[in-house]
Amino acid sequence: MGAVKIKRMPRAVREQQMLDAAVRTFGRRGYMAASMDEIAELAGVSKPLVYLYLNSKEDLFTACIRREAAALTEAVRAGVRRDAPADRQLWEGLGAFFTHTAQNPDGWSVLHLQARTHGEPFASEVAAMRAEIVAFVTQLILAAAREAHRDPDLPESEVAGLAEALVGAAESLADWANATPGVTAREAAATLMNFSWAGLGNLMGGRPWSPEAVSAQAPSHETSG
Repeated sequence: MGAVKIKRMPRAVREQQMLDAAVRTFGRRGYMAASMDEIAELAGVSKPLVYLYLNSKEDLFTACIRREAAALTEAVRAGVRRDAPADRQLWEGLGAFFTHTAQNPDGWSVLHLQARTHGEPFASEVAAMRAEIVAFVTQLILAAAREAHRDPDLPESEVAGLAEALVGAAESLADWANATPGVTAREAAATLMNFSWAGLGNLMGGRPWSPEAVSAQAPSHETSG
């Protein structure tokens, strides 16, 4: 009888298996509480093999951040049809964001909660991912604003703050949606769309809010003597 040949798993597949286990462990237990023993056991490999593939706990966590960041940005970009109207593009982008964060709660925890609270180099990795998403949202809003104002040269600085605010709101809402039973990705996207689009629509239509305008419209409480 011939010897039984054991098929070896390709390195890339084995590494993704380890990263899956690490994301789950880091996302649920946190960076400090997670152990390499626990990750190795969950991945079904030995701890020395984890170190052989990914060097250290810090390198493993960094690899998790990079993988989850790439997956999130790709999901948002892939979810938007660039030939769609401005409001539809924003709706699709928000829908893709909340769908991904809902389907990958451990990955979102790694990015938004764990990486940001453990200093460098983890915070820089997440900051790079966030900057990419903000830049993408900025271009979506800028294209709509230029069309609304019929000004192809409208500077990006006019909408950069809006993109930052929108991404920040989406991040907080994703945390809330993931922690609140029964909230769907579609409901989360609709909540933020309704919150933001009315203001964006007014701004793009040349009707920005200002404290001066409010003061001018406020009724006078003075009485004649």
